[in-house]
Amino acid sequence: MSTAPAQQSAPARHMWPLYAAGFTTAFGAHGIAANLGGHARGTVTSLLVLGGLLALYDGAEVLLKPVFGTLADRIGARPVLLGGLVAFAAASTLYVVADSPGWLWAARLGQGAAASAFSPSASALVARLNPAAKHGRAFGSYGFYKSIGYTLGPLLGGVLVWAGGLRLLFAVLAVLGAAVAVWAALAVPVVPPLPKARQTVLDLARRLADPSFLVPTSALAAATAALSVGVGFLPVSGRAAGLGTVATGAAVSVLAACAAVVQPRAGRALDHGRLTTRTGITAGLLLTAAGMGCATLPGLTGILLGAALIGAGTGLITPLGFAALAASTPAERLGQTMGAAELGRELGDAGGPLLVATVASLTTLTHGYAVLGALLALGPVLTLGRRRLAGG
Repeated sequence: MSTAPAQQSAPARHMWPLYAAGFTTAFGAHGIAANLGGHARGTVTSLLVLGGLLALYDGAEVLLKPVFGTLADRIGARPVLLGGLVAFAAASTLYVVADSPGWLWAARLGQGAAASAFSPSASALVARLNPAAKHGRAFGSYGFYKSIGYTLGPLLGGVLVWAGGLRLLFAVLAVLGAAVAVWAALAVPVVPPLPKARQTVLDLARRLADPSFLVPTSALAAATAALSVGVGFLPVSGRAAGLGTVATGAAVSVLAACAAVVQPRAGRALDHGRLTTRTGITAGLLLTAAGMGCATLPGLTGILLGAALIGAGTGLITPLGFAALAASTPAERLGQTMGAAELGRELGDAGGPLLVATVASLTTLTHGYAVLGALLALGPVLTLGRRRLAGG
């Protein structure tokens, strides 16, 4: 089912603010999260406090993304996008002005709630402002700039905190949110909500239980789980192998760079018919599983190979998963679908590291990688088995 709007294409200038919104949410999430523990000693007084601050942003997204996605379908994605960006700037300004531990909690919660509004709205607009034949390239480019945000967040955030403390980082985020909001208001066209039939809770449950939603969303959750594990635990493996911070940092950079480079190429291959969503997602899951397997090997070679394969696998899955969701969703329900899919990604973001950490605490980190790798490979294996049974 096509989700393209009446207009056949969107000029590039309409898309750049949406890419910037994707960068903003990624940079805001990782830029602060990576620098709270080491640079906010007067505020972060224990690991429990640090964990709470880290959970606030993601927790708000888990709860609110489906809500704001549904709201975007009801009133239009553009006003929800603009409202979320303005709220993000306001929440960031809150800590710049107050500069106290209590207001840090409030600001972080506000940032997460605001990102819950503009992130699924941006995804919905990427689909609405591009014809179905260009969804792969559009989502690949959107994912590319999000990956740049994830990559630059810890590094640039650390430089800003070193230069002026957390207040400077929050000030930069406030300016970034406000600038992207103004840019989007000037460049993103009005995309009115479409009329839709009344939907009951049962109708929603049936749609979310349909394989056309479950398969790409599960793949997106799996990719995000692997990405989070790679970013969080590959440096741990590096330190255990006696590697320095430069080498372990390079591993994370390799992962993020591979994910960023692969996404636009995967999207273009989908649009040009050189790749199907089923083949691409299957290959992505197997690549990511292989990356987890390489991470079990000792030394720098295993870590770098693991990082490269995890990055390439997640880079394949992400644009193809979103393009598949856009292709199978009625245009009037895009916001709701993107919000629900983002919820799946957030659950993967939290569940992957939790699974690996649990297994590692009982055995070793190597076993944790192996368990996650086996789960990632299980999806394609089960799919292949079902197809053979159906054919037999």
